[in-house]
Amino acid sequence: MRVDLEDFLLCGRRAGFVVLYLTVVASFHSAFAFLGSGGFFYAHGIGFWAAGTWTLLVGAITYVLGTRIWALGKAFGYITPADMLADFYESESVRVGVAVVSVVFTVLYIQVQAQGLGYIINVASDGRISVELGTMVLLVVAAAYLVVGGLRAVYWTDVLQGVWMYVAVWIGALVLSYKLFGGPLNLWRRVSTERPDLLTLPGPEGFFTPGMWIGMTLTLSFGIVFQPHMMIRYYTAVDARTVKLLGATTPIYLMTLYIPAALVGLGGALVMPGLDVPDRIFPELLFAYASPWLTGAILAGATAAAMSTLDSILHANMTVLTRDVYQRYVAPGRAQAHYIAVGRVIIAGLLVVGYLLSVGTYDFLVVLVTLSGAGALQLMPAILGVCMPGRRSLSGAGVLAGIVVGLLALYVTLVLIPHPLGMHGGVWSLFVNAVVAVGVSAVTRPPSDETVERIHGELERFIYGSEV
Repeated sequence: MRVDLEDFLLCGRRAGFVVLYLTVVASFHSAFAFLGSGGFFYAHGIGFWAAGTWTLLVGAITYVLGTRIWALGKAFGYITPADMLADFYESESVRVGVAVVSVVFTVLYIQVQAQGLGYIINVASDGRISVELGTMVLLVVAAAYLVVGGLRAVYWTDVLQGVWMYVAVWIGALVLSYKLFGGPLNLWRRVSTERPDLLTLPGPEGFFTPGMWIGMTLTLSFGIVFQPHMMIRYYTAVDARTVKLLGATTPIYLMTLYIPAALVGLGGALVMPGLDVPDRIFPELLFAYASPWLTGAILAGATAAAMSTLDSILHANMTVLTRDVYQRYVAPGRAQAHYIAVGRVIIAGLLVVGYLLSVGTYDFLVVLVTLSGAGALQLMPAILGVCMPGRRSLSGAGVLAGIVVGLLALYVTLVLIPHPLGMHGGVWSLFVNAVVAVGVSAVTRPPSDETVERIHGELERFIYGSEV
């Protein structure tokens, strides 16, 4: 049998619209949407819906930048985000920096999914199966089919999981709202009467200030899109039209999934106040008020939601570590079968790391996702410099300096001085990143004219002329 590394890592760049659409939306909406968003509605009220503006922005980003990333990947054979950025900025240091950011911050996303899986199994079994055991079993399942089938296995399982999770969350929310309140409208009336603080900004705990709204919008849109598993999705599309259609339709799925999440979170705040872990509200409500068979079917949808993102993150990190680190610096020039074998070993290592993080630490799922997005957001100036042809302003040294200082600023504004002046730390870090990147680039060597013409010229031909 012929061994094809590009097929294992990128599904042969032949993904059509239906498969690509379902894997993208399933990867976006995961344990974060099924558990975390309901938990945020429960704790902070309707403000989380206000931050849902990121769902629209994701479509625009995909339509504009996603098509350009696809075009460059098709023309120059890019497989990872670091491939594109290192090529344009002519810097191996940029490659390493981007690879590190890609892996470190998406490991947090593995933690989100692993925790979600553990919660689901623990609640569904009425505590008979521990969080740790449930997490381990489903991590192993996701890693197993990824090891066997590569990205193709991820895509086809995501097709089923994307449909199942969408149907399940709607059915679960509607069943609960009718059983507990007589329908969504009655639920809404009771919330407005009994908990009006959940229907106003900045919410009962004062979380959703304008600065937090802006920060979450940026980190959950640009920050998630610039994570490696999403950028790799663009490389795999069969043509640019598929990516454009993806951008035009993705917000429909992403936005409408938050309607049932609001029903669950707001309704749960009325019937189960004082829950220690708000992210558990959906499975807790199901277990208490729905029939066992319906609870099982819906929690299987929640499991599908978490696994559809978990397998994508495992694949993306494996791809980055195999391509950008091992193939580039450790063992260049080996056979394709060798790199595939190494990638499978890396998956096993990532599984262990994800498990240890998930059982050793805890935080709100939405907070973890936002932190993960804020880290990937540091790639934004570099990616815009590649994908937006025009006057050159950034150099490889400037990009790298901006990323380093931006990450330091992220630590300061999230840990030492959380969200200064009410502005999300991700926004502060991006601002500092951009200022440093432009400043350092002004006094360092930019990419050569030949490289700029080759890459920006290709983009201009794609945008204004025929497709690649």
